[in-house]
Order: sequence, then structure tokens, then C-alpha cells
Amino acid sequence: MTSATVSRPPAGAYAMWAVGLLAYAVAVFHRSSLGVAAVEAQERFSAGASAVSLFLVLQLAVYAGLQVPVGVALDRFGARRMILAGAVTMAVGQLVLALAGDVPTAVAARVLVGAGDAMTFISVLRVVALWFPGTAAPLVTQLTGILGQIGSIVAAYPLVTLLHATSWTATFLGAAATGVLVAVLVLVALRDAPEGTPRPVARGIAELRRGLAATWREPGTRIGLYTHLVTQFSGTVFALLWGYPFLVVGQGLSPGTAAGLLTLLVLVGMGVGPVLGRLCARWPLRRSVLVFTILAATATAWTLVLLWPGRAPLPVLVLLVVVLGTNGPGSMIGFDYARTENPVERQGSASGVVNVGGFVASLLTILAVGAVLDLLTPGASTAYDLDAFRAAFSVQYLFWAIGLAGVVRHRRELRARLARDGVVLVPLHAVVRTRLRGGPAAR
Repeated sequence: MTSATVSRPPAGAYAMWAVGLLAYAVAVFHRSSLGVAAVEAQERFSAGASAVSLFLVLQLAVYAGLQVPVGVALDRFGARRMILAGAVTMAVGQLVLALAGDVPTAVAARVLVGAGDAMTFISVLRVVALWFPGTAAPLVTQLTGILGQIGSIVAAYPLVTLLHATSWTATFLGAAATGVLVAVLVLVALRDAPEGTPRPVARGIAELRRGLAATWREPGTRIGLYTHLVTQFSGTVFALLWGYPFLVVGQGLSPGTAAGLLTLLVLVGMGVGPVLGRLCARWPLRRSVLVFTILAATATAWTLVLLWPGRAPLPVLVLLVVVLGTNGPGSMIGFDYARTENPVERQGSASGVVNVGGFVASLLTILAVGAVLDLLTPGASTAYDLDAFRAAFSVQYLFWAIGLAGVVRHRRELRARLARDGVVLVPLHAVVRTRLRGGPAAR
């Protein structure tokens, strides 16, 4: 693969990126909106934790399941149409949720949100790729992922405030209106690519199957999938659904304090992302060390909170949230594996495969947490005790073990191939010592 050339983005590139970034941030807002309203959802629909979990489980299942089909449609119809379709679909989902009075209708609403969400992120990345050539694309891609999380902040604080000040219906009607405004902006202002850019040729079914098979056989794709899985799911589960009830009901924090901690989680991720990006660029053959570090920190912080006698003090909960803030940026390392270990023509499918890992683990964990809460507190709607939360969040250890095993296995395969190519890795401590002394780069 040849190195990327440095080229100035064409006129209008940053305006196009701003529109796409706004669409993605609003998609994250829609995705996160139910998590901060989980307690109110249980009361509105007279549902237990398992039923509320089902809302988000199906939403994430639809998101993960549509990654490859959306990629095919993206090649055929272009980013503008896909982002527009996503914004409209999510707005309809929020409208249905605002008016829903029973569990099946609410589930249908979240399925619509998941479908629209699935159309947005990879479409925005296509806008970035076509408007920012050469070495500008990786940086703008990282910024897209980081700044898009502003949507989580809007869900964690202003939406909670509006929900408590007005009503369920008014709050989610406002969310639907936000989606409509974004759709109008995309329709009027967004363009797929600079003028004169040829449209990508849509691949046939047979060619798509061969490409997907080759993508999966690549160890870099599989280590990317397990990296995404093991680093992402804990922070996602906490931010999207069970973190807010755990903090308010289990740990006894006020709604405002809980919303502030969820905001802190996002802010930490925005700060950590560029740091991890620089480390991956400086030591590309040591990315798994970052993965293991994030995994160890996450498991340790959760163990401390879960074993704390009684309710954990606020500084300990802040520590947990800060560590969970590294999960989202850490999962982006999975996409970096997909990018560097696959040829250009397969990077889209490789990213889709990687993206499935973390979201499948997230939806299974969300469902498992809800099931354990209901099992240990029969008949409860929101009055789960701290011991029930402790048992429920312990299911995470299973998925950490699965992810760790996958990363270790496929790292071994990847390093064996590097060895066959004549690349020998020196011990990590020697690499760090050489760097600190200002010596030449070591692998």
C-alpha cells in the first residue's frame, strides 16, 4: 500500500464535514436518549428491567445487523441520501416513542432509531474520505468520532432537565423535531463529494461475498473485532442504559449528579482519543498494549466498585467513570487494525466487521444485566437494591474474558505473519527506553 499524499482539502470541505458531524452528533443523541430516561421508561410502560433492556438490545441488534447492508447501499446511493434517510428514520422513531403507551410500540420505536443510527456513522466517514484527501482524512475521522459524542452530553444533561421539567411526550417530541431539522439541513447543504469526483462502482453480490470472506480471513480484521469488543462494551452499556439507574437507584446519587458523571465520561473520551491516536501512530506494532491497559483498568475499577462495602463514595465512582471514558477511544484501535491490515478496497467491509464486535457484546450485556436484576428482584419495576446491581454488572467478566482470548489469539497470528516478513519485535521496555533517550524509532 502506498503512503498517502498530502493534499489541501477542496473549498467547502469543512462546511460539508460540519453538516455530517452535526448529523452524527444528533444520531448519538438519539441513541443515548433512552439510557438517561430508563427509570422513567420503566414507570411509563410499567415494565421491568428486562423489558427496558429489550428496547436497547433490539436497537443495537438492528444497528449491528445493518452495518454490511448499509455499506452496500452507501456505495450505490451515496452518503447524502443515506444520512438523510437515517435522520428521517430516527426522527420517526422518536415520534413513535413520544406517543407510545405500551412496550411493543416502544420497542418498535427504538428499532427505528437503531436503523437510522446504522445509516449515519459510516456515511459520515465516507463524506470525510471524499472531501479530505491524503493525510487529512485520519485526523478528521478521529475528530468526527470524538466530537460526535457531544450528542451524549446533550442526552445526559439537557434532555434529563427537559424530561423532569415537562413530560415524556414533550421531551421525545422535541427529540423528533431535532431530527427533522437535521434532515432538512442535510437535504439543503450536504454534498457527497467535490464536483467532478467519480461515483464508486457498486459491487455485485458475488464480488461482495468474496471480499467479505477475504476480509474475515485477515488476522488484522479479527483482532480489530475483538479489540472493539473488549474495550467498548462496558462504557457503552453504562452510558446507554444501565449507568444512570445504577448511579441513581443503586448508589443513591441525585439525578443531576448522575447526569454530570455521564457527561464526564464523554469529556474524558474526547480528551483521551487524540492521545491514543498519537500513541498508535508512534508505536503501531504495540497497539495491543494499549488494549490490554484499557481492559485491565476497566476491570480493576469495576472490581473496586462492586466489592466496596455498601455504597461507593463519590471519588470512587468518579474514578470508575473516568476509566470508562477510555473505552470508546480504545475501541477505535480496532478500526486502526482494520485500516492498516486490509487493502483499500476492503477497508469498508473490514470496518463493518469490526464495528459488529463491540455492539454485539453491548447488547448481550445489556440484556444480561436486565435479566439478572429481574431475577434477583422479582416484581420490582425500579426498586433494585445495590446487591442486585453488583450481581448484574458481574456478567461483564465473561465478555472481558472472551474479548481478551480473541485479542491474544489473533495478535499471535498477526505477529507470526510479521515474523515471516522479517519484522522482529524487540522487548517493549527497550522500545520505551530508546524513545525516552531520543533514539531512533524501534519496532
